[in-house]
Amino acid sequence: MHNDILSLGPFTVHGYGLMIGIGIVAALCLSWRRAEKRGLPQEGVTSLVILIVIAGFLGAKLLFLITELPAVLRDPLPYLGADGFVVYGGIITGVLAVWLWCRKKGWSMDRWTDLLLPGVALAQGFGRIGCFLAGCCYGRPTGSPLGVVFPAGSLAPAGVALLPTQLFSAGGDFLLAMILLLLDRRRGKDGRLLVWYLALYGAGRFILEFFRSDPRGTVGALSTSQFISLFAVAAAGLLALRRGKRSEANG
Repeated sequence: MHNDILSLGPFTVHGYGLMIGIGIVAALCLSWRRAEKRGLPQEGVTSLVILIVIAGFLGAKLLFLITELPAVLRDPLPYLGADGFVVYGGIITGVLAVWLWCRKKGWSMDRWTDLLLPGVALAQGFGRIGCFLAGCCYGRPTGSPLGVVFPAGSLAPAGVALLPTQLFSAGGDFLLAMILLLLDRRRGKDGRLLVWYLALYGAGRFILEFFRSDPRGTVGALSTSQFISLFAVAAAGLLALRRGKRSEANG
């Protein structure tokens, strides 16, 4: 809830950017370690993480612009800065980028997504802490002891007790990373973690959206992210069915 961590002359360290950076480094270190255990090249991890970061930021910004399209068309400049991202846009473009890269290299996408997804969830958790520091993605007003009052200058309304949905989301992302790591210990066929990631993240995000109060676009009665969550869970189900049929065919 204090986004400016340190200022030295014209240079300021913002909490949101700092947490994003910590998340990327944490994901990279975790993925390097997992690659070493699997005998996969660490340079492949580095290339894919860099690709995911670039594609993810572009996708998250693009989906944000789509959700705010009428306002963007009226005055685009305020929306082209460092603020304003929709995580699902980053997930979609990140998965697409990994798929294209693996096809180009002749690598197994299932193997690499299993390797990278715990790190992705870990990075998302740190990113949500950054959201809390910046005040974006805030929750509904509340009179409960969980309420947090953001200061003036934050992206959240100042002086009002709000549910810290950013921290709820961060906790969920860290828990998801742990679940994926535990599931991965039960070595099965490659590709399982993508199914679990889509199902658990999609379901959790759908529920969490009921507690948010920031403007983030709607599709009918649902928020944009709730609408996409339905497709994420459905995609998990379809992938699980496909894996089951493939196992039957091979077994």
